[in-house]
Amino acid sequence: MGVWSRFMSKKLVSGTVVGVIGGASAYWFVSDTATRQTVENSFTTNYEPSPCARWEWNWDHRDPKSLVKPLKKVDDPESQNDYNKAVETKKGRAIRHLILVRHGQYNLDGMTDSQRTLTELGRKQAGLSGERLKHLALPYDEIVRSTMTRAQETAAIIGKSLMHLKLVDCPLLEEGSPIPPEPPVGHWRPEASQFFQDGARIESAFRKYFYRADPSQKSDSYTIIVCHANVIRYFVCRALQYPAEGWLRISLGHASLTWVSIYPDGRVSLRTLGDCGHMPKECLTR
Repeated sequence: MGVWSRFMSKKLVSGTVVGVIGGASAYWFVSDTATRQTVENSFTTNYEPSPCARWEWNWDHRDPKSLVKPLKKVDDPESQNDYNKAVETKKGRAIRHLILVRHGQYNLDGMTDSQRTLTELGRKQAGLSGERLKHLALPYDEIVRSTMTRAQETAAIIGKSLMHLKLVDCPLLEEGSPIPPEPPVGHWRPEASQFFQDGARIESAFRKYFYRADPSQKSDSYTIIVCHANVIRYFVCRALQYPAEGWLRISLGHASLTWVSIYPDGRVSLRTLGDCGHMPKECLTR
């Protein structure tokens, strides 16, 4: 066999081996790619959220479809048209913004609520938050405040920066124990009866202030609510539909700002949580 013949024979064998290996590699790559494409990630279309992660659209019982009579004749175009018109009239257009303010630092040695007044630092914290709200220059409608002394004083100081707003008292916003926290903590264990009483009241406060705008509301609203850390933390968990038992995992500074927005379709957005960025370091306390 000549040199050229031997060379071509070796080349043919080598080409065959390379072709087989390349084909197998290509088959493995395609097969592996197909396998990878079936992996359920949150960014793929086949992702299924866990039951507790699903959003409840009618959480405030104001979903437009829940406010009209159910469609009886599904196949009737005229009935369908009337139903759609009825639903449309129940849809809101405005966004409700709730700015939750924790009270300032207060006297922990007070034996009664009337003795638990703001400290000098607490008054300064409230003043700084009032100026912050003033500089935001939002069209606030009112300041709602808890009836406890420290919240009353905090709201009054904030009101000095927003003189045009009226102060509205609400006992539902008083501090309390909303729900047994998970995980529990050893240094704080209220009686079950306290959770039973406070929880119902604080939940009532949530239902009173957290809901999508009524169709009659033409423009976005901004309401300032001055209350307490436990109440605000519970509100945030409920509004975002997170397990409410996790409220104690959140920490809020004195006179901090928490901003929650409720959209017409029932979506809820947490814009800020415990914002103290407007305060100097020496004013930061919890």
